[in-house]
Amino acid sequence: MSISETREILVQLYAYVGFPHSLNALSELMTVVQARKQRGIEDVPGREPGRAIPSGDELLAAGTANQTRISGAPVKGPVFEFAPVINRFLQTHLFGDIFERDNLDWQSRELATVGALAATPGVEPQLRSHMAASLRVGLSAAQLHEVTELLKQHGDAQTAERASTALSQALAASGK
Repeated sequence: MSISETREILVQLYAYVGFPHSLNALSELMTVVQARKQRGIEDVPGREPGRAIPSGDELLAAGTANQTRISGAPVKGPVFEFAPVINRFLQTHLFGDIFERDNLDWQSRELATVGALAATPGVEPQLRSHMAASLRVGLSAAQLHEVTELLKQHGDAQTAERASTALSQALAASGK
């Protein structure tokens, strides 16, 4: 994984774990990269986003299309009726500004999101939603099972259990 890809994941994750966590993680990445460079290790820099991000109504249209594709249908429901601005923020910023960036594919973005949400207690509905989204963007059930197994072997047991439960629920809901 390149520096650019790792940095992009940490930038994206602010939307799921908050700016303070994202900023701290970026600071740690910067420290690690600098320490490795001082030891003579040259990491692959990777590529920066190349596609221009639209603005205004074009950004809203692109973000809405991305959100619909990832979600499998237009997003609606009581929360979005109660606070419609949250969906506009999701459409323009998360699915527009962030998911329009082309230096990281959607599968990698969803894997990072699943990992972050699995590590965060109390966000199980969103974790389940992103497990389903992971399947929609091309990750297989086997790949997601592998993630849960890796979390069991190398991570926190509660994180692994949340991921495994969310995957089982997403697969049951999809009929897979």
